[in-house]
Amino acid sequence: MPMTIHDDRPGNEKYARKSFSPPFTMEVHMKRGPSAGPMRRVLFIVSVGAIALLGTAGGDAAFGQPAGGASFEVTVTNLTRGQTFTPVLVASHREGVTLFTLGQPASPELATLAEEGNTGPLSALLAQNPNVLDVADSGPPPGGFIGPGQSKTVTVKARGGFDHVSVAAMLIPTNDGFFAVNGLPGPGANKEITLFSPAYDAGSERNDELCASIPGPFFAECAGPGGGGTPAGGEEGYVHIHAGIHGIGDFVPSDRDWRNPVAKITIRMTK
Repeated sequence: MPMTIHDDRPGNEKYARKSFSPPFTMEVHMKRGPSAGPMRRVLFIVSVGAIALLGTAGGDAAFGQPAGGASFEVTVTNLTRGQTFTPVLVASHREGVTLFTLGQPASPELATLAEEGNTGPLSALLAQNPNVLDVADSGPPPGGFIGPGQSKTVTVKARGGFDHVSVAAMLIPTNDGFFAVNGLPGPGANKEITLFSPAYDAGSERNDELCASIPGPFFAECAGPGGGGTPAGGEEGYVHIHAGIHGIGDFVPSDRDWRNPVAKITIRMTK
């Protein structure tokens, strides 16, 4: 099914698109108001298929390679009503670095982030990769958490070919749910892009929805903090779109379930 692009700005009829073959229709609206403010691009991270990345007719020029001393400011907003995001990991890197592949097993480091909210192992793995420039997070818990309706900004360095961004954090209370930006191009200088992420399931832990299995500082259903990991067995074994909270354990779907997307991610390049 085709992708439709609407451009309401005069003189900008031609737009390039990259690696787009999803089995659905996606509309992207691009507007420039009367002011000279930065152009905004809005993309939706869909559950399956490739993601369209829009540039000017000059190819990649709209995204551009950042000059030395540039940074990506990544602002994450929690769009759910009853889920909290654990500390958010952000990395800047070259094209080709990804955190996961849908339909394939999660790495142990990603599984740790998705099950425990612990960014340490994945941060260390990324920091050892020569194709990664910078890794940062939103801070230790509970200060680094992002509650429903809240936002936090994390800044990472950018330069030269290190012009791609990845983002990830766990959703609590879930067994191994997370949202992510998975190795997408960042914007050009003084521009920004906005993306929306669904909830993913790492497939590394059984979704029993029990207080004893899910970490966290305090849950009303548990009358206190959550517990540790679920015993092995029953996990799906691959990363997929999360099915939500169904009330099979301690957590109430009317309070904890969601409809995708769960996260809004705005990336802006600054000098």
